[in-house]
Amino acid sequence: MRWFAVNLRTLLLALVLGFAVWMSAVTDADPDETPSPLTVPLEIIGQDPSLVITNDIPSSVEVSLRAPRSVWEQLTTQENAVRAILDLSTFSAGEHPLPIQILISVRPVQIVFANPTTVTVDLEPLAVQTLPVSLSLSGQPAIGYQAGKVTIEPTEVIISGPQSLVDQVARARVFINLDDVRESIEQAMEIEIVDEKNMPLEGITINPESVHINIPLSQQGGFRDVAVKVVVRGQVAAGYRLENISVFPPVITVFAEDPELVSALPGVVDTQPLELQDAKQDITTRLTLNLPENVTIVGTEGAQTVQVQVAISPIQTSVTLPNLPIKLIGLPDALAAQISPGTVDVIISGPLPVLEVLTPQDITVTVDVTGLDVGIHQLTPKLETLVENVSGESILPGTVEVILSIPPTPTPTVTPGP
Repeated sequence: MRWFAVNLRTLLLALVLGFAVWMSAVTDADPDETPSPLTVPLEIIGQDPSLVITNDIPSSVEVSLRAPRSVWEQLTTQENAVRAILDLSTFSAGEHPLPIQILISVRPVQIVFANPTTVTVDLEPLAVQTLPVSLSLSGQPAIGYQAGKVTIEPTEVIISGPQSLVDQVARARVFINLDDVRESIEQAMEIEIVDEKNMPLEGITINPESVHINIPLSQQGGFRDVAVKVVVRGQVAAGYRLENISVFPPVITVFAEDPELVSALPGVVDTQPLELQDAKQDITTRLTLNLPENVTIVGTEGAQTVQVQVAISPIQTSVTLPNLPIKLIGLPDALAAQISPGTVDVIISGPLPVLEVLTPQDITVTVDVTGLDVGIHQLTPKLETLVENVSGESILPGTVEVILSIPPTPTPTVTPGP
């Protein structure tokens, strides 16, 4: 016993040193690591169903951890190993600053930091209200059409949200524009919640979110919709093509005091002939309609015409101009040049009427030797067109050989005297 008391300090020192050696060995084998912070979803628990959160709170928390490498393998593979909890179980309506709890299911782990660590939560009583759905109509159907009885299904909706927001609700409405409508409306429409000033309110839950609307439209007696057909006479000029003929309006509403007159129409009304003979440019004109007597167009203030637009454009094509000479530019006076080949074939494109009268003088092919030394050079010719809307497509061949040399000095000629 005395020996144990005498050697107690030595035993304790040996125990500490042994533990330190063991810890060092363990640390070397499984070192601590602090990787990038984790983004952990923020979970809200214990919220009273009769309360709603009215302010914005973060959806996640950044958490930085330090743990041995073996623990990190579990943290990254195990589901919900790290959780961020916001507990509302003991709180009533009002504003509450609350701490965020970080729960870790794997050990050993040290929390280095968490951001944020607290949040402020505004809790407000949940209000529920039933509202009738009102229909707001604007505009008028097309002339000659009349809207029938409107049906809405369902006729009521249930709204829910914070008490202060629900108190601002004036009505639940569906907005429909009938301007120039010719067909019955039958579709699902989203419900809009508005206040007394008809301003939309956000943050309110609507059940259901849409209603089914049915608005029948019928055409009144004596009215009828008919299509307009443009009658064409003649052909556009040679080398041009007719791209499009458009008429406005494409469908007209006609009216007669005697409903049988409009019923007898074939469904299509012809215009007076549109003259296109030898036309070379776009045409915008108004054409009279061939309507029976006592039948008029509705909504044109007495005018029995429609506007017609005709798009005419030149036919685009291409031609080959053979054996065009090459012009040298940038050749110094002290050098001579030899080009091989001396001519090229050129393919150009443009409007057919322009290409038909094009001459070789309207096209220039050049080779630039500016700054080149004596020797053999492979150069690319360039093409220039002197006519608008004509462009060069290709030069054959695409490369020519230019030999630059110093011309020989001429030998003086001596003329003998008498």
